[in-house]
Amino acid sequence: MKLLTALAATAAIALPVAAYQASETATPAEAATQGATQLGPMVMTTPGDDEAPGAVDKSQVTAGTYEVDPGHTLVTFTVDHLGFSSYTGQFGNPSGTLVLDPANPTEAELNVSFPISAVSTTSEQLDEHLQSEDFFNAAEYPEATFTATDIFVEGNNAGIRGNLSMAGVTKSVVLQAQFYGAGTNPMSGEPNIGFRATTSINRSDWGIDYALPALSDEVLLVIDAAFVKQGDGAAAPAPTEDEG
Repeated sequence: MKLLTALAATAAIALPVAAYQASETATPAEAATQGATQLGPMVMTTPGDDEAPGAVDKSQVTAGTYEVDPGHTLVTFTVDHLGFSSYTGQFGNPSGTLVLDPANPTEAELNVSFPISAVSTTSEQLDEHLQSEDFFNAAEYPEATFTATDIFVEGNNAGIRGNLSMAGVTKSVVLQAQFYGAGTNPMSGEPNIGFRATTSINRSDWGIDYALPALSDEVLLVIDAAFVKQGDGAAAPAPTEDEG
């Protein structure tokens, strides 16, 4: 049931996000505005009894440098498979930093890298194929990176323009992002902050054109990002298999 719900949510935003990305006048400001309606249904709410340590409360966000939590940050990609179904996979185990001042969020600095070797689907054979020259060519280009260049914030939503580099090609993309929550993680005692974002790209723009058009050119990306504040003796988060 959770899988069906996730696919339904993905399908619900795929067309409007694609239309937004196709616009020649797309700006981070427009992304922030659209994010309020398109991302809202995809963002889970915290329990009403306030037992969760994190909440959609910007007063819990403090200025400083945050490091990606690799065990709780991932990019989910969805493509059309032969017109029969949508197909989803993930990239995990990233690294990167977010330098953030809640008093001036448009000046935030964001850099994130994902190892191509961390791609995961329901098929080990496909995982290996995705790393080959037909797709990402991981032997020559082992990482995909995103570096923010322009940020617009409106309430809990943001439009983030940045450079996405993969398979040896760098292109500008705009993410529709939404603040998910912040607070102190009771397991580590460190401040945490999280976001969810989405965008739609054409993989052929990065030279990844294997099996077009049987496999769609359009790829929907959903990013779930968690960060842990550094400093004051805080240790960098380590990859974990738990869900906590």
